[in-house]
Amino acid sequence: MLSEHIFRAYDIRGIADTELTDDVVEGIGHALGSMAAAEGARSFGVGRDCRVSGPRLREAMVRGLKKAGMQVVDVGEVPTPLLYFAVHTLGLGGGVQITGSHNPPEFNGFKMMLGKRTLHGDEILEIADRIRTGRLTSGDGSERAHDIVTPYVDYVASNIHMGPRKLKVAIDGGNGIAGPTATLLYERLGVDLTGYFIEPDGTFPNHHPDPTTVETVEILAEHVHRDHADLAIGFDGDGDRIGVVDAEGQVQWGDRLMILFSRAVLSEVPGATIVSEVKCSKTLYDDIAARGGNGIMWRTGHSPIKAKMKETQAALGGEMSGHIFFAHRWFGFDDALYAGARLLEILSHHTDQTLAQLLSDVPVMYATPEVRADCPDHLKFDVVTRVVEALRAQYPVIDIDGVRVTFPDGWGLVRASNTQPVLVLRAEATTPERRDEILLMLQGLVAEHSR
Repeated sequence: MLSEHIFRAYDIRGIADTELTDDVVEGIGHALGSMAAAEGARSFGVGRDCRVSGPRLREAMVRGLKKAGMQVVDVGEVPTPLLYFAVHTLGLGGGVQITGSHNPPEFNGFKMMLGKRTLHGDEILEIADRIRTGRLTSGDGSERAHDIVTPYVDYVASNIHMGPRKLKVAIDGGNGIAGPTATLLYERLGVDLTGYFIEPDGTFPNHHPDPTTVETVEILAEHVHRDHADLAIGFDGDGDRIGVVDAEGQVQWGDRLMILFSRAVLSEVPGATIVSEVKCSKTLYDDIAARGGNGIMWRTGHSPIKAKMKETQAALGGEMSGHIFFAHRWFGFDDALYAGARLLEILSHHTDQTLAQLLSDVPVMYATPEVRADCPDHLKFDVVTRVVEALRAQYPVIDIDGVRVTFPDGWGLVRASNTQPVLVLRAEATTPERRDEILLMLQGLVAEHSR
């Protein structure tokens, strides 16, 4: 029996033991392989993270792909970006990473590619439809193992050009799958490295593998102070999101990292297009414009960002959550290990400035974290529509993803989550008091239009 809610906007995700049964996963593999075959693909990559349910789901997924006639290339237990790397460099017709990302241990799921594009939206729903209607290709596939870690580390090491500064770095793998490969890569780049919770363990015994939670940020700050490090880098469970704490123990969120990365890219590619999302600070878009770049604000989500980058031939993309997408000198997919390497490259060429000092000229703004308000899935988009219309009557608004309302001294956001039954609110302003006023206004509008 298929649970409809496992088919999400950007991936397939559910409780491994009850929702991702062998039959369900084999069906997903068969449908995914059938979609690939319809596009002329013959080969398909498979990777997985370190979750306890991973080996079972891998076996079922491979059976389904082989039923569709796919030649399966198994890259093993690797970060999600390495599965993407395999698809781009081995000429595969698509790929699937078996991963629960940053979700609790009992969850698992699938991030999927056809060709070099990431599946989202209607294409994910098509998988469920093919299973229900039996629109499945029959074939006799095969499988083989392939080491992708060695060529990945070699490729990135040749891509990164470190400067004279010797960096002292702490990395926290969170017992996810990124730790071992990140260790190999950063040691290859010549940094003085200390690793924490590097050994993959799908029960995540030390802390939740999400580099943007308060708990993880505090742990990264402890690493920095203990090691007297230049920075600490944390990864989510499957290695496609990065978290960074500077030498002073302050977190540098995704939009702050994007300022640093966009400056570096624009110094090499004047006028480059850079895509980010509606939750990011105004300071990012102002900084891109001040340096002659073309900043595009777009919808939240790694799949929409990648699609917009491809459409606009953008050199860089990024989100608050730590998904960073380099098309400049890279392949355009989100890769926390590579983003970390690009950050180390930048810092290694600045012998007299810390990470915080490199961003000290960015105007100070005061922002809330993401504030979540429970709202049933069947109501949340209607509530946002009503809030959009109420704000549009009084203020300038951007409505590409919920509503971002702009004021002379700040902005506020209300959008429906694509993955949970909640509305996400955020506010930013030149003072804490004004920030709180904007948030209170948004909360009032949400409450009014939720009745």
